[in-house]
Amino acid sequence: MFFTIKRALLSVSDKEGIVELAQVLHHLGCELISTGGTAKALTDAGLPITDISKVTGNPEAFGGRMKTISFQIESALLFDRERDAAEAAALHIQPIDLVVCNLYPFAKVLQQGANFDTLVENIDIGGPTMIRAAAKNFKYVAVVTQPSDYTALIGQLNENQGALSIQFRQQLMAKAFNHTADYDALIATTMSQSVGQNALRLSFEQGETLRYGENSPQKATFYRQSGAKMSLFDLDILHGKQLSFNNILDINGAIQSVRGQALPTCAIIKHNNPCGLASGSSQAAALELAWAGDPISAFGSIIAFNTTLDRTTVEFFALNHANKAQRKFIEVVVAPHITPEALDYLQHHKDLRVVAFDPNSLPPTLPDYRFLNGSLLAQDADTVLYDKLDLVTEIPLDIAQNTDLITFGIHAICQIKSNSIVIVRRHKGYLQLLGMGAGQPNRLVSTRLAIDK
Repeated sequence: MFFTIKRALLSVSDKEGIVELAQVLHHLGCELISTGGTAKALTDAGLPITDISKVTGNPEAFGGRMKTISFQIESALLFDRERDAAEAAALHIQPIDLVVCNLYPFAKVLQQGANFDTLVENIDIGGPTMIRAAAKNFKYVAVVTQPSDYTALIGQLNENQGALSIQFRQQLMAKAFNHTADYDALIATTMSQSVGQNALRLSFEQGETLRYGENSPQKATFYRQSGAKMSLFDLDILHGKQLSFNNILDINGAIQSVRGQALPTCAIIKHNNPCGLASGSSQAAALELAWAGDPISAFGSIIAFNTTLDRTTVEFFALNHANKAQRKFIEVVVAPHITPEALDYLQHHKDLRVVAFDPNSLPPTLPDYRFLNGSLLAQDADTVLYDKLDLVTEIPLDIAQNTDLITFGIHAICQIKSNSIVIVRRHKGYLQLLGMGAGQPNRLVSTRLAIDK
């Protein structure tokens, strides 16, 4: 079911793209109703607008706190165009078919360190009311809350001679309710903190069904955190079959293992632990040394690099070797960029996932959350390698001369489950993880495991 947009209410804090959208609406014969700064931006662009006060019958008041909240506006958005048509006519209510509204920039002023009074003034009241009213009545009204949706909106309008489909309006409705929910959640947690209370509301979207969970009978979904500029969800899968729950966990471990390293680094991850890690001047040599750290565990692993992946490096996997026993089986390869030649070679393995993702694109500090049976643990990101260095071995070591090796080892152990031991060495100018004992109840056992490796 299509519904023609004849009257639109435009009231935005973020003016990006609003003039261009309004020009399309005006060209299609749509009446433009607007408020405050938005109205000025549109009139400055030569567009005719109907001031909101002509619809409400009241002026803007109280420093702009009262503009859109009124019986006339909310009725124009909420009334059922079929059931309530006669009542709306008797009340002289003219329908509004489109709301374009983004809210006062509470998040922006919060990030800028605004004082409490400024934060309060940036709590939008009329905007969420209009958005929710329009979203509730999506069968007849469209609502847009993000400038990023203007292109799709303009496309629909032009394609359908000024009308919007019910499917498109329903998609916008879902976005609108999520938008106001996220907005209110941030305000609620900020206000809680202002009175000395801790509250946390997390929001995730774009849930994507995975092949399966940790075990094949389990279902799994991968979500993107709302508002995140960059997240692990933004992996660019260039080749291979769909990722699984375990793949994503291991990809995260692999990315963290090579992240922030100055020299070309390769990490080989198996079940969330690095079984191979090496760093040095050559990417190809780093891969060979990382693989040599534990070639048995490297079977079916996830491998990450922190530099552009080239053909010379990936030929190490021998994916097209005539003797299949010489081919190295791996699940995922991750690098910030993959050259066309390297990608072409990796495609010899039809199921191998090839993923482009820059480890350093993630924010420097990411909080750590653990969901535990109706409860949540939260802690700051672990970003400090050490506060001080104490030598506790009988055999002396020049700490100043080996700071890079020591730092490499501490970085390696940060990627392994707690109560672990790693053995690292300098080998032909490279830093290499030589042996690893993952977290055991007894650290002596971890030491024996590391030595055995």
